[in-house]
Amino acid sequence: MTKPTATLLISCADQRGLVAKFANFIYANGGNIIHADQHTDSEAGLFLTRMEWELEGFNLPKEVIAPAFNAIAQPLDAKWELHFSDTIPRIAIWVSRQDHCLFDLIWRQRAKEFAADIPLIISNHPNLQTVAEQFGIDFNHIPITKDNKAEQEAKQLELLQKYKIDLVVLAKYMQVVSADFIEKFPQIINIHHSFLPAFVGANPYHRAFERGVKIIGATAHYATADLDAGPIIEQDVVRVSHRDEVEDLIRKGKDLERVVLARAVRLHLQNRVLVYTNRTVVFG
Repeated sequence: MTKPTATLLISCADQRGLVAKFANFIYANGGNIIHADQHTDSEAGLFLTRMEWELEGFNLPKEVIAPAFNAIAQPLDAKWELHFSDTIPRIAIWVSRQDHCLFDLIWRQRAKEFAADIPLIISNHPNLQTVAEQFGIDFNHIPITKDNKAEQEAKQLELLQKYKIDLVVLAKYMQVVSADFIEKFPQIINIHHSFLPAFVGANPYHRAFERGVKIIGATAHYATADLDAGPIIEQDVVRVSHRDEVEDLIRKGKDLERVVLARAVRLHLQNRVLVYTNRTVVFG
């Protein structure tokens, strides 16, 4: 089995000696760094880094690492996150009627392509309850209208708390999540059926067909109050031609959506995504 590790994601104002300062915290406490990556955004004046080290032989107990590192980070006014590889995240998948991304995520989780539990599926339609039952996952049908949105989102939030959910994946959930909900639970990944920022909103394949595009795409991003404008995690494209009808674009688009969403979820779960302003650094 892979040895358990700890990962720090850090962003702060760029200055000399940061790599040495952060690496020395790990070295001085007996840690063995196995992955280290960094990026400097010169325009923003920010230094961003990801450091992962083995917990075996590390002198500090888990519960002490955060306060010990904070003593270094606070004078730098650094933003940081600490993650442990042996902590298994819990995912809630939100869906509407389409099942392709739902099946793909469940299959990849069962095939151990990423380490996570999927205890909960939430949907605004009852159509996919049989899929949840097939895999032994709890299913909650929460229909939403413009009149009951606030009340129903409160129920969704209660379920996330009840199931101790760490990440929500909008796997073709065809409802807008309110700004109030996102403020209370910001860890949400959405799959958008186009190559953002092009063709924002509904029916992108029909509009792409009308424009005679030569490529179509899919975009996975964090959900924010600005619809389809959150920090982008992963994107991909596929070529299309004049011979393709709308149905062909939809079929090819679904294939892309599966792959792009799975990549984004895996990168998030591996703590490789660092968000700053409305952008991301994705460490390979």
